[in-house]
Amino acid sequence: MAEGNTAAQIALPLDWPADPRADEFLISESNRQAARLLEHPGGWPVMTAVLAGPRKSGRSLLARIFAGRTGGRIVDDADRCEEAALFHAWNRAQEERRPLVLVAEAAPPAWRVGLPDLRSRLSASPVARIDPPDDALIPQLYRRQFERRGLHVADEVTRWLAARTARSHIAVMRCVDVLDAEALGQRRRLTIALAREALGAAALIGDDG
Repeated sequence: MAEGNTAAQIALPLDWPADPRADEFLISESNRQAARLLEHPGGWPVMTAVLAGPRKSGRSLLARIFAGRTGGRIVDDADRCEEAALFHAWNRAQEERRPLVLVAEAAPPAWRVGLPDLRSRLSASPVARIDPPDDALIPQLYRRQFERRGLHVADEVTRWLAARTARSHIAVMRCVDVLDAEALGQRRRLTIALAREALGAAALIGDDG
């Protein structure tokens, strides 16, 4: 089947709106390599890269920033897409010389690809990895989430949370969800005491938290 016909029949989530601000993506050593790689597609060995990172890590945001800066294309959740469509998208990126980023939770071989032709192409593609957040990023993530929800939280509370909650993007989101609901429901200021009570009840910190 011709490439054009296949691409027309299998929908890919290409060309998301690419208007987020670059400063919305918080950078630390855990994601700096990924950000730098996507800033310079001209240095890639091929015109397609894989952006791998856990859920809620900002991987889609970083991809959209890339698209806005470079005019490139993105496929979000590529590891859940039809492999034949990804194969043709990879080839099309080379032919058009238009950079393409495939966003996935993990890169091959952890992302198991059954189609041999696609597997060989992905093995030639550079990988931008977003690792679990480091000690420098965790408090920044908490501050960003509190700001977005209009919560005024003292730095000592943020430091307390960063020292005691799980080191993952999704854990930060879950903790902020619980704290936001608790502070709103009780009409109380968010303090260490309230955080300890709410997160303990939600089993998001241990008994010694």
